[in-house]
Amino acid sequence: MKKSILSLFIVFGLFIISSFANELKNELNFTKETSCEIRKIKLYENPTWASKINLKDGKSIFFCSPKSMFEFYYTEEKWSPFGIKSLEDFKDILVTDYKTLKIINAQKAFFVYGSTKTSPAGDDLVVFESKTNAEEYAKNNNGKRVFSFFEVKNSLIRLLNGRI
Repeated sequence: MKKSILSLFIVFGLFIISSFANELKNELNFTKETSCEIRKIKLYENPTWASKINLKDGKSIFFCSPKSMFEFYYTEEKWSPFGIKSLEDFKDILVTDYKTLKIINAQKAFFVYGSTKTSPAGDDLVVFESKTNAEEYAKNNNGKRVFSFFEVKNSLIRLLNGRI
């Protein structure tokens, strides 16, 4: 009986530690000196829009907005200073949920296009962890469409940048 209770506590403890470690992994951890790789804007000035790509080699690349992150993601010429050869070199892509300010996995997020809100980078995509929250936001803020990560194409990012 004592062994089974002890085993239960150990399993529960490992679960708690694992959950906490996962939260720590998803922190953006930028300072007042951290600038967007694309626009050179300081992240601390508008943390609501901040995003980050962690590389498998331990390096991190910061962005002032989801649009800037996607611009980097789709522009292979910008990768070479970081030693990136393919998307396989990307470990995590993190964005900030606009409603909760929680740091979330970008590949599981939902992006609202065409809303009335603009980021420090101008017209942008507003990010939500929940599709329901994204759809509600779009409805209340003139959003045109909700995209999953893999539905956001380079042509949309070019459109947002006025390059089409």
